[in-house]
Amino acid sequence: MLLIGTSGWQYRDWRGRFYPDRLPQSRWLEHYAEHFATVEVNNAFYRLPERRTFAAWRERTPGDFCVAVKMSRYLTHIKRLSGPAEPVARFLGRADALGDRLGPVLLQLPPTLRADADALDAVLRRFAAADTASRRVRVAVEPRHDSWWTAEIRRILERHGAALCWADRGGRPVTPLWRT
Repeated sequence: MLLIGTSGWQYRDWRGRFYPDRLPQSRWLEHYAEHFATVEVNNAFYRLPERRTFAAWRERTPGDFCVAVKMSRYLTHIKRLSGPAEPVARFLGRADALGDRLGPVLLQLPPTLRADADALDAVLRRFAAADTASRRVRVAVEPRHDSWWTAEIRRILERHGAALCWADRGGRPVTPLWRT
C-alpha cells in the first residue's frame, strides 16, 4: 500500500492555496487528513510533544490515517544512538497515545555519524522490545553518511524489519536501493 502525505501540515503559506482562507488554523489537521493518508511529524525531533498532544492528533484524524513521527534528536544527534533505553521509552510513552494511527518512527541520523552496527542494533532492539501482541512499532532509518551502506547494516535492518528511508538529495550520499 502506498500512502501519500507531506512532512507537516502547519504551513502558513498554504492558507488560501490548500487551506480555505476562513478555515481556522486549529482545524487544519482535519482538513489535511481529508486529502492525504499520512503525515510526518517533524516537531518531535526538536521537542517531544506531550502525550495529550499525540492523543489529540489521534482524535482529530480518521481511523485509517497514519502519523509518521521523527525520533527526538536527543537520541540521534546528541547521544548519537548510544544508551537508547531511556530516550526510546520516553518517546514511545508519549507517541503511543496515537494508538493505531502511529506509523513508522523515523530515525534520521546526522550526516557526520559514521556507521555503528552495534549501536543501530541496540536502538532497534529497544523498539522491538516495545512490541505487543496487538501492535508492532515500525522504524525507518535514514542514514546520511555513506559508511552505512554495508551488508552488515542491511542485515541488521532486515533482522529488525526496519525500513531504509530513501532520501537522495544533492551533495549527500545516494541511498542504495535496498528492500528491507
